[in-house]
Amino acid sequence: MPNLDLYSRPINYLRISVTDRCNLRCVYCMPAEGVPWRAHEQILRYEEIETVVRAASEWGISKVRLTGGEPLVRLGIVDLTRMLANVPGVDDLSMTTNGVLLSRHAKALAEAGLRRVNVSLDTLRPQRFRRITRCGQIEDVLAGIEAAHQVGLEPVKINAVVIRGMNDDEVVDLARKSLDEGWNVRFIEWMPVGNESPMEYSWGDKVVTAEEMRQQIEPALGELVPAKTRAGNGPARYYRLPGAAGTIGFITPISDHFCFHCNRLRLTADGQLRPWLLSDTEIDLRTPLRQGADAAQIKALILQAIESKPLQHHLNDHQRPQKRVMSQIGG
Repeated sequence: MPNLDLYSRPINYLRISVTDRCNLRCVYCMPAEGVPWRAHEQILRYEEIETVVRAASEWGISKVRLTGGEPLVRLGIVDLTRMLANVPGVDDLSMTTNGVLLSRHAKALAEAGLRRVNVSLDTLRPQRFRRITRCGQIEDVLAGIEAAHQVGLEPVKINAVVIRGMNDDEVVDLARKSLDEGWNVRFIEWMPVGNESPMEYSWGDKVVTAEEMRQQIEPALGELVPAKTRAGNGPARYYRLPGAAGTIGFITPISDHFCFHCNRLRLTADGQLRPWLLSDTEIDLRTPLRQGADAAQIKALILQAIESKPLQHHLNDHQRPQKRVMSQIGG
C-alpha cells in the first residue's frame, strides 16, 4: 500500500530525472544557450538510482517514470531500464522523451521492461517545430512515435504544451489526430519554473486554459465526452471525440490545479528528492548514498519528503520555484 502524506494523499509515483542534458533547446524550457550542466560526478550513478527505487518501493512507490533533460541522451539508459524493471513492487515503468532518439532505442527499451512512453510534441508544422526546439527535426519525432507503436510501448501519449502566440492555433489540428490516427493527445497549460525560465515576464498572459482549448475543439470536431484510460494515474482528465480511437487529455496546473490529488515525488539527476514540483524544497540523497547510507536511512529520507509535501502551489500568488528550470527537474 502507498504511504500517505499529511493530507492523506497516497504517494505511489516517483519521477526520476536521469540527466539534466538535452538535445533540444525548446523556447519555453531553457535559454538558447542552454543551462550549465552538472558535472559527471554530481549525477547519480545507475546503481544509486536503483537503490533509491528499491527503498521507495517499500513505501508503496509502484509507478516510476524516467525523464530528463532528455533521458535518451544518457548512455546506458536501456541498462537502467532493465535494472528498474526488476525492482519488486514497481509495476509501471514509463518514460517521457522528446522522441528525437526514440526510433533508435524503442525496441531495446521495450525488451528491457519499459511499459510505455509519453512523447513531447508541441506542433505539427516542421518549420515551427524547428523554431520552438531551436535545433530539432519533426521527422525524427514522428519516426519515434511510430517505432514506439510498433514495439508495443502503449499507450503512446503525445504531450503538447500550449502557449498563446506560439502554438495555440494548432489545438484543433492536434486534437484531430485522435480521430484520424488514433493518437492520445494531452494538452498542458504552460507554467513557468525557475528564475531563468524563458518568457517568465507576464507569463499569465501566455497561459491558454483547458476551457479555451475546448472552445476551439468542440465547434470544429464535436463534443468531448469523458473517456477512461487503461494506464497511468496522473493529473490529466481524458475525453474522446465521437468515433475517435484516440483520446484527448487536459492537464490544468493553472486553471484547475490538481494539487489535492498529487501522488508523486521527483528525484533530480544530481540526487535531490523534491516533494513538490513548484517548490525549491529538496532533500539530499546523493550525499548519504555516497557516505554508505543503508536502506533504512534512505527510506527515512524518502518518508521525510512524503511528509513535507505542501497542500498546493501558490503560482497565482506570484510564488514559484527559483533554483531550477523545468529541464533540470524533469517535469
